[in-house]
Amino acid sequence: MVHSIAVAWNELLGAFSNMEQDRVYFFDRMTGEIFSVHTDLGDSFWEQMEQHQDRFLEIPYLDLATERKLMSEFLENQTDQELSLLMQHALSGSLPFARYSDILSFFPEAEQQLEEIRETFMSNRVKTWLEENNLFSFSTSLNVAN
Repeated sequence: MVHSIAVAWNELLGAFSNMEQDRVYFFDRMTGEIFSVHTDLGDSFWEQMEQHQDRFLEIPYLDLATERKLMSEFLENQTDQELSLLMQHALSGSLPFARYSDILSFFPEAEQQLEEIRETFMSNRVKTWLEENNLFSFSTSLNVAN
């Protein structure tokens, strides 16, 4: 018997965008619910999750290496030399450094370009994960372009 559930696409994208290593997101195969917990919960919680791993899937967080890969892809196509130098310096972590989001706030077109790269990457990542875990969304609101 096939069990159909609606997947809240924006919530799933948000969970996949998580960079907090002390927070874990789960997807409930039965209800489609997405919830998060702190990693410092007691062993009994993690034992229960392990016993029910066929129902609750851990959603992978966005690690620093993946974030850097996204930024590298963005910088490869960057034509503004000033922005490119500022971003490379920010990514190097050398002092004084700024957050790249602060730098991009002064370059709205580039900020939009990075957001489009990020959205495409995250959408593809979520789709692959859904396929790998044999999950399908029958929600009519599933629109990756949004």
